[in-house]
Amino acid sequence: MGTQKAIVKENPEAGLVIKDVPIPDKVGPKEVLLKVKAASICGTDLHIYDWNDWSKVNIKPPRVIGHEFAAEVVEIGKDVTSLKVGDYVSAETHIACGTCYMCKTGNKHICQNMKIIGVHTDGAFTNYLVIPEENAWKNPTDLPIEIASIQEPLGNAVYTVLSGDIAAKDVLITGAGPIGLMAIAVARACGAGKIIVTEVSELRKNLAKEMGASFVLDPTKENVLEFVKDLTDGLGVDVGLEMSGKESALETLLSSMKKRGRVSLLGVFDSDPVIKLNNDVIFKGLDIHGITGRLMFQTWYQIKSLLENKRIDLSKLVTHKFPLSKFEEGIKLLKKGEAVKVVLYPE
Repeated sequence: MGTQKAIVKENPEAGLVIKDVPIPDKVGPKEVLLKVKAASICGTDLHIYDWNDWSKVNIKPPRVIGHEFAAEVVEIGKDVTSLKVGDYVSAETHIACGTCYMCKTGNKHICQNMKIIGVHTDGAFTNYLVIPEENAWKNPTDLPIEIASIQEPLGNAVYTVLSGDIAAKDVLITGAGPIGLMAIAVARACGAGKIIVTEVSELRKNLAKEMGASFVLDPTKENVLEFVKDLTDGLGVDVGLEMSGKESALETLLSSMKKRGRVSLLGVFDSDPVIKLNNDVIFKGLDIHGITGRLMFQTWYQIKSLLENKRIDLSKLVTHKFPLSKFEEGIKLLKKGEAVKVVLYPE
């Protein structure tokens, strides 16, 4: 079928390249060939670019990267029944084996043999890719491609926010990166009480307010714990959502929690943080949730409802758009904190 331009992790070192790669010419019985319409840059892609320790373990170059996208189905395998050519889709990026203990007990999102599109299989920073039928999520035809392309990280936010009760609960969100900003919108849409957000970036602080935060604090300039205690009659917040992956943020969040509160941890730490386990967790009786990926596929139906019923508006989070060939500009903006979501378009 010829070749296509793709963003590739070519060598086991920092950086990415644009190069010609073969267009997939085989579609398995339960697979679909997709033509990419738009793909957004994720924090994981930045880690791959930097070639951090996680990337060294998970990526085997050469690999076409990219996993947040919107696409059109252009070919289906002979046993595909839920999709047809022309369907407008996004993707659940975690490919589950379907046969391990976790998959068979309703926990595909933590499959023991998990593969991730754009990490363990070739991804979406190109024109065409093949994915399993199960992983394709059919979109409403009127959903803008930019919003369709960021549903995967939206799923992280939805799962984090809705992993426990949120209605009428006071919430502290530490970190207003893309998923933290989405979490603000989801929490507001689902009836949260006061939403307190910590963030240092001016761009993201302003967006946090626009997404519905009640209060936005700079933890390097303000005493977050004191603010929370004053606001909650000394009790602390009901719900804590850690989105930053910063040890100092986790410490602040745990110390700001009300007894019997719920903490959901999505941020990934560079090294295991040190926390006051006795006073801040055990004696408070906290309910702690580790969050990875999205529930397959419960979270996707929640995303669909939020978007279809216009409960959330994520359009302001797409701050930059570039052709695929200018991906380096998007990465530079993200690294400098001057962008939130950067969407790339195949040429």
